[in-house]
Amino acid sequence: MESLQKNMLEFKKQLKKGEIQKAYKGIMEYFVSLKKHFSNEHPICSEVGNVYFVYLDMTYLPISTKSLKDRDLKVAIVFFYDKFRFEIWLSGKNKEILKKYWNVFKESNWDKYRIVKPQKGVDSIVEHILVENPDFSDTESLSKQIDKVAVKFIKDIERLLSKRAA
Repeated sequence: MESLQKNMLEFKKQLKKGEIQKAYKGIMEYFVSLKKHFSNEHPICSEVGNVYFVYLDMTYLPISTKSLKDRDLKVAIVFFYDKFRFEIWLSGKNKEILKKYWNVFKESNWDKYRIVKPQKGVDSIVEHILVENPDFSDTESLSKQIDKVAVKFIKDIERLLSKRAA
C-alpha cells in the first residue's frame, strides 16, 4: 500500500499544474446550473435538494417528485469521477425505505433498470447510467441529454410504483 505522504506529494504536484482545480470548479458550476434547471424549469420536480460534493469520488444532486416524496423516495443525479459518467439512482429516506422498495422492485421481476441489492454502504434501490463519458464542451446538450433520460427513468419508476399500489 502506498504511503499517505507519497500520495500527498503526487496530489500536490498535480495541484500545482492547476488543471484539477479548474476541472473541479467546472463540475461544481455545472451541478449548480443543473440544480437551477431542475428547480426552475422542470415541471416534473417538486423538490430539488442541495448539491453534494463528496470527496473526489462523486457529486450528486437529489431531486424528487410529489409521488416519490409521498413514498419517502427520491432520485439522485450522480457524477462519478473515477468512472467519469453520470448515473441516476432511486433512493430512500432511510434503510427501512430502501429495503421496502427493493422488495417491491425485486418482486415485480422488473428488468428495465439495474436493481441494487441492499447491503452496507449502498444507498440506492435502482440505478441507471445517464451519460457515459460526458462531453463538457457543450453543457447545454449535456443537460438536455441528462434531462431526457432522467425524466424517462422517473416516469418509469412512478409507473411501476403506481401499478404496485393499485
